[in-house]
Parts: sequence; structure tokens; C-alpha cells
Amino acid sequence: MAASDDLKHLDAARWRMAVGLTATMMALYFGFILLVAFGKPLLGTLLGPGLSLGMLLGALVIVAAWVLIWIYVRWANTHYDRAVAALRGRS
Repeated sequence: MAASDDLKHLDAARWRMAVGLTATMMALYFGFILLVAFGKPLLGTLLGPGLSLGMLLGALVIVAAWVLIWIYVRWANTHYDRAVAALRGRS
């Protein structure tokens, strides 16, 4: 019975991590899309020759996606996989 409870807690932790990272990515992406829709003059601001604020923010959204993926993979490899292996070893 303890293994079942531990598995439920592990599943809950995985869902919290997934929902948190998904919400973060959605906020970044939809925030950028809203800026594109309603803040065109702001995004058109030139930061340098050939580089606007919109281009920079678009690239940062892509980089943020990579960082969030890296965070999830790192968490899964260090916490989730070890916990699953420990639960399998108990049964």
C-alpha cells in the first residue's frame, strides 16, 4: 500500500512540474502573440541595424522553450527516473 501512495505522490509531482512548465510556456507565447497583435509600434522599435524588439523577443520565446525543455529533462533525470527506479525495486 505504501508503494501505491508513493506512486500517487510521484505522479502528482510530475503533473505539477508539467502544468507549471506548460503554463509558463503558454504565458510567454501568448504574451508575445498579444504584443504582436496590440503592440506593433513597440515591437517595431529598432535596437540596432537589422534588429527590432519584435525579432529579439521572438528569438527569446524560442530560447525560453529550449530552457523549459531542459528544465523538465533535468528534473526527470534527477528526480523522477530515480524515484520510479526505487519504486520498481521495492515491488
